[in-house]
Amino acid sequence: MKSLEAVFGPNSALVEELYNQYQEDPSSVPAHWKQYFDEIDDESSAKELKDQAAAADNGRPDSAATQAAPAQSKKSSEAPKKAKKPDEKTPSGATFEKIKGISSKIAENMNESLEVPTATSQRVLPMKMLIEDRAIINRHLLQRGEPKASFTHFIAWAIVKALKEFPNMNNSFMYKDGEPTKVIPDQVNLGLAIDVQNKDGSRNLLVPNIKGVDKMNFKEFLYAYAELIDKARNGNLEISDFQGTTLTLTNPGMIGTVASVPRLMKKQGTIIATGAIDYPAEYQSMSQEVLNQLGISKVMTVTSTYDHRVIQGAESGSFLREIHSLLNGEKDFYDEIFADLEIPYEPIPFGEDKYAGQLDGQGASLEENKRAIAVMRLINMYRTRGHKLADLNPLSDEPGHSPELDFEYYGLTLWDLDREFYCAGLGGYEKAPLRVIIKLLRDTYCGKIGAEFMHLLDLEERKWLRERMESTANSPDLSKEDKKEILHKLNQAMAFEQFLHKKYIGHKRFSLEGNDTLIPIMNQLVEQAGEAEVEKIFMGMAHRGRLNILVNIMNKPYKKVFADFEGNLDPDSIQGSGDVKYHLGTKGEFSTKSGKKVEIELMPNPSHLEAVNPVTEGATRATQDHLDEEDPKKNVLPVLIHGDAAFAGQGVVAETLNMSQLDAYNTGGTVHIIANNQIGFTTLPEDGRSTEYASDLAKMILAPIFHVNGDNPEEAVHAMQMAFEYRQKFGKDVVIDLIGFRKHGHNEGDEPAFTQPGMYKEIDNHSTVRDIYTKELLRKGELSEEETEEIFQEFDEILQQAFEEAKNSSPLEVTEDMMDRHEMTQDEWPDFPDTTYSRNKLKDIAIKLNTVPKDFDANPKLLKAIG
Repeated sequence: MKSLEAVFGPNSALVEELYNQYQEDPSSVPAHWKQYFDEIDDESSAKELKDQAAAADNGRPDSAATQAAPAQSKKSSEAPKKAKKPDEKTPSGATFEKIKGISSKIAENMNESLEVPTATSQRVLPMKMLIEDRAIINRHLLQRGEPKASFTHFIAWAIVKALKEFPNMNNSFMYKDGEPTKVIPDQVNLGLAIDVQNKDGSRNLLVPNIKGVDKMNFKEFLYAYAELIDKARNGNLEISDFQGTTLTLTNPGMIGTVASVPRLMKKQGTIIATGAIDYPAEYQSMSQEVLNQLGISKVMTVTSTYDHRVIQGAESGSFLREIHSLLNGEKDFYDEIFADLEIPYEPIPFGEDKYAGQLDGQGASLEENKRAIAVMRLINMYRTRGHKLADLNPLSDEPGHSPELDFEYYGLTLWDLDREFYCAGLGGYEKAPLRVIIKLLRDTYCGKIGAEFMHLLDLEERKWLRERMESTANSPDLSKEDKKEILHKLNQAMAFEQFLHKKYIGHKRFSLEGNDTLIPIMNQLVEQAGEAEVEKIFMGMAHRGRLNILVNIMNKPYKKVFADFEGNLDPDSIQGSGDVKYHLGTKGEFSTKSGKKVEIELMPNPSHLEAVNPVTEGATRATQDHLDEEDPKKNVLPVLIHGDAAFAGQGVVAETLNMSQLDAYNTGGTVHIIANNQIGFTTLPEDGRSTEYASDLAKMILAPIFHVNGDNPEEAVHAMQMAFEYRQKFGKDVVIDLIGFRKHGHNEGDEPAFTQPGMYKEIDNHSTVRDIYTKELLRKGELSEEETEEIFQEFDEILQQAFEEAKNSSPLEVTEDMMDRHEMTQDEWPDFPDTTYSRNKLKDIAIKLNTVPKDFDANPKLLKAIG
């Protein structure tokens, strides 16, 4: 028969409290505990439980849970009662208070622990590396709404990793058949000491464990840890959570204890205790600035208390040394954590401090000057190469890398992070600690927007872009209404495509799915254009997403689109009538929130892909030339929506870009949007172009480029705000490379998994942009579930109604007015133009065209050709 201490170790006091609560009201304890107590709740079992509970051990707060045993059965014999200790000689004048409850169990437990022959190793660890990399990790976890990582997470993970080199630290001692025996578990069940506040305000320390932690990666451990803490805080721990602990981590440092030597309970071999993280005592009163200059690190004392019968001192000391090296970043410790958490750049590298500056204020040393120059070079390189570390691909979590963004490339180390450096107004700072400088640079250039602008030759343009981005760290400043509008447009984009997919199976439509963010950024562009007094927008695009643009930006009625799918084309349609529905052109009017009107004309594109580009530019320039305004180029805006493979590979793109800056063809800047779905028909980017980005061709006209992760609509809208402002201010082309993917095959008629199985396995498991954004808004509490559902349901009803109307309409939609016009004679047609022209006038024009003016000295060869 096993005692409660053998089953629950230091948590047996909790079991007694739960049992007392159960006796008063069985329904007041969790169901799993009620079932456990029901099984042993008869008269003899109850007596047995009380006797065992009275004799059970409950370890002090920094003790560990023990190996568990099966639950007691009704037939188990009653445990022998412990003999009372004889009274000791008492001091005179003292007051006596009987120790009861949990405190008495702690006393008994400590007496019991004296039977375990223990020893303790101790080591002081520098915490600089852990502090810096933890800060980076938590910024990313916070942005993604994932559980925060405490120092204990990383210390625990270092313990788990160190056990691979020193597995004996996970072993324990017992007597088996009367013989001393080493117990070798088949996995690591890591006990965690958790401080819990009881209902009456008192506190208790529970020691549940995470099972099989050695078989997890860090992300799995992060979530398992959060789940265990949540269960402990909410009183949902189960019997199994206390069973089978093999090694325990306790953290008295949370309350400021520098170091502790916990008692080791029976049935386990090691308990690790961590002290407070702080500067050594002799430095704690020094100026923070001096500490930063000297490179003094905060430290933490770690103790390893072990059962000397199965673990030797050299093993314990080496085990702590291994933990030390791991927390200092050796053996790719943080690299693996960054990879497990899908953080898109590398951890801070460790290095010895090489600082040799002066602290007396008598002038900078050569070493200080070198570091100041190094920081300015690093700042410049982030502006130039920061996009290499940006998180731009929705389908990939592989971190980017650029050696020129590494600390050691410039001779800097993590010890420089607290030191202030001149940064020339970066983010509004004249000087700032290196950690602040790097955080601002990474937030600005290595987030969801990757900017390429340092190739621009114009200093004013570069300065404007730099200040525009760094002043906001490329963080969108959007109101709740703005975010609702983004979600509304995402819902329109997604719902329209999915509706067509369900209702018109097998029809070609060149779906936008995977790049839905195109709709909210186009909505943003037209909204801004209206507020900037732009009168007309000429748009050119190929077929991908064209139907979505027609209905959700140009306000073409859904009923008409569905009628096209029903084969019911409008005989009066212009610009491509009779052509396939995804080549049609159209005109529309957009109203901004403030009531401004913008005319939009989508040019017909019956030819191949980008052939519409020069047509759009030509229509724009012709309109601008006929406007009698001070700056007509600001009032007429060309917009080109490209495919990624076509932008890089089709000659007409290069030709149009090359002519765009010439006086005869310039249109005051074109806003280019690359709807980048990372595949050209069936070809991946690396097999379809030689350039790094699809947009690289635009560098030849010195256009700034904003690469944006298509899963992040707020950042995409922010990029469009900057792009339009740049175009209006400088009158030059600008490019947004919107990186998404293609949900279906090229035209919904092919099977993309045949040629790209890996990519489409990832796509099949990828959530829609709308769902990702909705989840993020709900997580941040910026919208309620009711508000999001209202947006979704309203649009579904509109689509269904339009579909029913199109389905039930006349196949030809022939009206009486159309019949009347068909029967009219030439004389009766009211608007028929007179195209006749006088023969004599035509002859006069021809003569003048072929007559050289008398005052013009023409080349003789030209005169001969004319004659």
